[in-house]
Amino acid sequence: MKIIILAVGKTATRYIAEATDEFVRRASRYAPVEFITLPDIRSGRGISEETQKTKEGKSILEALQPGDLVTLLDEHGSELTSRQFSAEIERAMTSGLKRMVFIIGGPYGFSDEVYARADRKLSLSRMTFTHEMVRLFFAEQVYRAMTIMRGEPYHHD
Repeated sequence: MKIIILAVGKTATRYIAEATDEFVRRASRYAPVEFITLPDIRSGRGISEETQKTKEGKSILEALQPGDLVTLLDEHGSELTSRQFSAEIERAMTSGLKRMVFIIGGPYGFSDEVYARADRKLSLSRMTFTHEMVRLFFAEQVYRAMTIMRGEPYHHD
């Protein structure tokens, strides 16, 4: 099974991009993990938030494949412990699923069409983080999930 982290827009802060890449690289030792960046739609071009979400949503939907298990990283999603998250990934890996896709949207969230396509929503916290920080935190959690599955000493309860 391949894990895809799909994010709208570039990570502009170099040290966050480097740390995110490092955790994706580490997680890739255990399973195929790919971080895909979709171009963002700049709101400064005089378009409304709704139009921006719709255009980003179209790009997101085009990146998906039939059969993908799609999880939106969304502030209104369910919260899991690291162990619960690891167990979910492990279940997906043993189920025969080909791709597990986690999506980090743009600054205004997701379009209705993306919400309709999603299988579930996951929240990293009840707090709000920048989209760049979410990328880093989530990539680290994917790596942590892999080490939990393998019984390695990275995670401490």
